[in-house]
Amino acid sequence: MPAPSTAMSHALRHAALLGAAYAALGISQPFLPAFLTARGLEPGEVSVALALGSAVRLLVGPMAGRLADSLNDPRWLLAGAAAASALAAGGFLLAAGVAGLLLAQLLYSTVLAPLVPLSETVTLAAARHGLFDYGRVRAAGSATFILASALAGWLVGRLGYDMVPLLMAGMLALAALATVMLKPTGEVRVSRPGSFRAVLALPGIRRLILVSALVQGSHAALYTFGAIHWTAAGHSPFTIGVLWAGGVVAEIALFTFGHALVERLGLRGLSLVAAMAGVLRWGLLGSTVWLPALAFAQLLHGLTFGAQYLASMRLLLALVPPGQAATAQSLHASLGVGLTTGLLTLACGPLYAAWGGGIFWVMAMLCAIAVPVALGLRERPAAG
Repeated sequence: MPAPSTAMSHALRHAALLGAAYAALGISQPFLPAFLTARGLEPGEVSVALALGSAVRLLVGPMAGRLADSLNDPRWLLAGAAAASALAAGGFLLAAGVAGLLLAQLLYSTVLAPLVPLSETVTLAAARHGLFDYGRVRAAGSATFILASALAGWLVGRLGYDMVPLLMAGMLALAALATVMLKPTGEVRVSRPGSFRAVLALPGIRRLILVSALVQGSHAALYTFGAIHWTAAGHSPFTIGVLWAGGVVAEIALFTFGHALVERLGLRGLSLVAAMAGVLRWGLLGSTVWLPALAFAQLLHGLTFGAQYLASMRLLLALVPPGQAATAQSLHASLGVGLTTGLLTLACGPLYAAWGGGIFWVMAMLCAIAVPVALGLRERPAAG
C-alpha cells in the first residue's frame, strides 16, 4: 500500500494530465468548427474537415496504441504526441484556403489520435498499482472539459476565433508537460505486443466493445440534435446550457463519489445500469420536451455515459495484460466509441428529418439491445 503522500502525488500528476488533455477537447469540440467557418470554409467543407479528422483518429489511434505497447515506457510517446499536437494546433493559424485548412486538420488529427487513449492507459496503469481511485482522477478531465469550454467561449467573444487554436495549443503543451512530470509505476510490459486480432481474442474484449458501441453510441442523437430539438421546443440558449452542464456535473459526481456504487454493483452491474438508464433517458427525450423531464434525463448522463465509461475502463484493467493495455485501450476507443458514434451521427441527419424527437426512441432501442449483451460480461483478471 503506497504512502498517502506518494499516492497524492501520483493522483495530482495524473489529474493534471487528464485535465489538460480533456481541456483541449473542451475547446476544440465546440469551437474548432466555428473557427473553420470564420476562416472561410462552407458548411459542407467543415463537415469534410471534421469527418477527415475522425477517420484519421480511427486509423492512427490503434496503431499508436500498439506502438506504445512495444515500448518499455509509453509516457515518452504520449509526451511526444501531446507536444506535436500543440505545434499542429498552431498550424491552423498559418493555414489558408480549403486545401491548407484540410491539411492542417489532417496533421493535427494524426498527432492528436494517441492523446486520450494513452492518457487513459498510463492512468489505469497507476490505478492498477493501487496508487489512487481511477474515477476520482478521471473526474478532473470532465471538470476541465466544461471549464475550458466556458473560458474559450468568453475569450472568443472578446478576442475572436483566432484564440481557438492558441488555447488548444496551450492545453496540449500543458498535457506534454504533465506527461513528463509523471512518475514511473513499475508496470511490467512485454517486448512483443500481440496483434490486433490477438487483443480482440482476449476473453470478454469483443463483448465489452459491443456494449460500449451500443450504449456510448446511443448518445449520438443527443450530441447532434439535442440543442436543436430543444431550441425548436422554445427553450432558451441559457436553459439549454444549464441542461448540458447538469449532465456533466452528474458525470463528475459519479466519477468522484461513485466508488461505493462500483464496488456494490460490480462492473457487469455497472454496464447493466448504464444500458437500462439509457432506455429510460432516451425514452424520456423521445416523449417530451417538458423542462423538468429534460432536467432529469440530463442528470441520467452520469449513468448512461459515466457508468459505462467507468465499467469499460475497469474491465479493460481486469481483462487485459499490461503489455497489451494501450492496444486494447485504443481499439476500444476506436471501435467501441468512435466508429459507432460516427456512423450513428451520419444516420441521425435523415432520421431526425423524418421523425424529429422520435429519433431518441432509436437510441433507446440500442440501449435495450445492450442489456442482454451486458449480462454476458465477465470480470476476469488478466493473466501475466
